[in-house]
Amino acid sequence: MTYTVEEAQKDFGKLLEAAEAGKEVVIERDGKPVARLAVVEAASEPRKKRVLGQYAGQHHYSDDIFKPLETDEELREYGFDIMVDGNEPSEPAA
Repeated sequence: MTYTVEEAQKDFGKLLEAAEAGKEVVIERDGKPVARLAVVEAASEPRKKRVLGQYAGQHHYSDDIFKPLETDEELREYGFDIMVDGNEPSEPAA
């Protein structure tokens, strides 16, 4: 089915129904096809919901992970050089 721009503007609802019914709908301007209406296919599977705790028990870490860094060497190793020798970062200006 081919329509002019004016016809498409006037009967757009009818064009959508035709496209949904599987018919090819082409819109022309000055006798040349410029657009084709097509049905958007829905996703084949609905999106799965996230399950809280689905990875529980799959990650392991040592007990000392929350142990504070105490020596200057530890601070340097983890990139906190600015805090070596008691130098703490200054408060940012507001």
